[in-house]
Amino acid sequence: MKMLLHTICLLCLAFSYYGQQNTEALETLIEKGKNHTRNLEFAQAVDVFNQVLEKDSLNYNAFYQRGFALSLNEDYQKAIDDFNQVIDLKPNHQWAYKNRGMAYAKLESYQKAIADFEKVLSYDQENTEAIVNRGFAYKALGEKSKACADFKKAKKLGNNEAKLILKNNFCK
Repeated sequence: MKMLLHTICLLCLAFSYYGQQNTEALETLIEKGKNHTRNLEFAQAVDVFNQVLEKDSLNYNAFYQRGFALSLNEDYQKAIDDFNQVIDLKPNHQWAYKNRGMAYAKLESYQKAIADFEKVLSYDQENTEAIVNRGFAYKALGEKSKACADFKKAKKLGNNEAKLILKNNFCK
């Protein structure tokens, strides 16, 4: 009986060690992909994040980072698909909502963009990026009063982009 318990303990330790090494290897790959993104090497970044997802199909960070790289490469629909995966795996991931909202806005799906920015604001009412981006979506829809309200709120919270927008008399 002691031998069986000893064997089980050794197996548990081995699996734990393998899992830790596998996690570290995936984190190293994710950092490599992020470096490619920072260097504007989007195809290489996507390839690296694909490698991570081949090894761990539920790695929300790999989906998020790949979506971010795709978005920067102006492949907005694929980016949205990845941000959807992130949200399915981690429903409270504010950055996935913000970046999906920005991708929706690039595709002129302004109502969906607004819904995502509002989701971000439900977590953080003072997220000035979400406020400004929602303002741009309202502006694109011709809802000037809502857009101006957002730009003014973001300015009051210290957002420099909102200060420039208001300085250029958009809301006069």
